[in-house]
Amino acid sequence: MTGLHGEITIPGDKSISHRAVMFGALADGLTQITHFLQGADCLSTIDCFRRLGIEIENTPEKILIHGKGLHGLQASASALDVGNSGTTTRLISGILAAQPFETVLDGDDSIRKRPMRRIMEPLSMMGADLISIKENDCAPLRIRGNALHGIHYHSKVASAQVKSAVLLAGLYADGETKVTEPAVSRNHSEIMLRYFGADVHTTGTTAAIKPQPHLTGQSVTVPGDISSAAYFIAAGLLIPNSEILIRNVGINPTRDGILKTALAMGGDITLLNERREGEPTADLLVKSSSLHGITIEGDIIPTLIDEIPIINIMAAAAEGKTVIKDAAELKVKESDRIKVMVQYLTTMGAEITGTDDGMIIEGGRPLHGAVIDSHLDHRIAMSFSIAALLAEGETKIKGSELVNISYPSFYDDLNRLRR
Repeated sequence: MTGLHGEITIPGDKSISHRAVMFGALADGLTQITHFLQGADCLSTIDCFRRLGIEIENTPEKILIHGKGLHGLQASASALDVGNSGTTTRLISGILAAQPFETVLDGDDSIRKRPMRRIMEPLSMMGADLISIKENDCAPLRIRGNALHGIHYHSKVASAQVKSAVLLAGLYADGETKVTEPAVSRNHSEIMLRYFGADVHTTGTTAAIKPQPHLTGQSVTVPGDISSAAYFIAAGLLIPNSEILIRNVGINPTRDGILKTALAMGGDITLLNERREGEPTADLLVKSSSLHGITIEGDIIPTLIDEIPIINIMAAAAEGKTVIKDAAELKVKESDRIKVMVQYLTTMGAEITGTDDGMIIEGGRPLHGAVIDSHLDHRIAMSFSIAALLAEGETKIKGSELVNISYPSFYDDLNRLRR
């Protein structure tokens, strides 16, 4: 095929969009959000807080949240439907654990398989009354609000969702709450909570929050989601004669592992118009490159965990061996991403072997078209859409509509660059 050319603006960051709605709901006064991600997951968060009594106006230009303060939520008349959103489920659990009412959280078939023990354990240590209704450590969850006390939680996994759930519960605790992780996970909660007025500080891999702050409504401009940009970074590097400018991408150092990995593999990526205040952003100029295999492991893994499926595609097209380690978390995402990537990249002709905590890819083999089942996973669907551009013959992706979860205009943007 001919190269990809042009510029695109990536939709707003999913993680930041979720948090802006939640923190705006808990703040006093008006919060205004621009460049909000109008994806299914973030709309689930809006719906949940509306059901909890928060007035939220969703217009094409902005989201307006009429916050009622830390203690302004009201009981929902029915179960809260989180859809496919693990972020909504885990973060809102920390908030609901302290409310003076009972709530049931439920979602789709995928959410009902996602592990919730990782938040149930620390929240219970804080005094929360939180159970898995089916007693399988998954949704649906029943949460009865309780008085909470501060703890110092040592998390077994580097997970921004676990850390955020505990810190949000810590807003309501009777003393300081701390979370120490094995490696630093995404710090969007810490940055935004400080912006809204919370007393949050970090030391090494420990984040701490003081209770009962006065949060004040703010104006939030959401940067482009680097996880969504990753597919176009890969496409621009892998497809010959391509040059793509990706505007206003968030380059938070707890999220920029895809950039470090692409550069280490030999990718030609230039950062333009860098802005470092608040959430750092930049425009990314991506040009076709000859990539080579590398080893990806250790502390970088939490900064690119959602991008590993598309990194698999890059590795399959690169020369030499790529080894990915320390990524067992992939097994408990929207799908078992180790299993699914190994199965379907093998079907397309790649040489890839799954391990307990990652995969080994021998790059350089030509790919051919195949029928791919996304397993209800938006990142699998988008990753194999890029692989399809490199493959000989037709590729069909079942469940491609799942891109609406994080990137509703994905195929429109891809087709514009192909013209």
